Amino acid sequence: MQLSFLYWTPLIYLIIINLIAFFAMWYDKRRASQHKWRLAEATLHIIGALGGAIGIFAGMFHFRHKTQKRSFQAVAIVALLISFIIYWLVLVFYTP
Repeated sequence: MQLSFLYWTPLIYLIIINLIAFFAMWYDKRRASQHKWRLAEATLHIIGALGGAIGIFAGMFHFRHKTQKRSFQAVAIVALLISFIIYWLVLVFYTP
């Protein structure tokens, strides 16, 4: 039981961080449309760099949020590269 929990932990983490990233983009878009205080871009970038870049990009294009802001996209691409390194490490070290 314990071995299987350790085996699935990185995969569960990646799923959760990408869901958080996706819903963070939804929340920021919602707050923007209501003209209220929003999430800082740095927060979105940190979530992306922690492995949630796919969620950031999915949310960006699904909600049409920050698709015109090139500076955000440039940093998000760097976060995507960091996320790919994280995904690769999980694949290499946790594949049976």
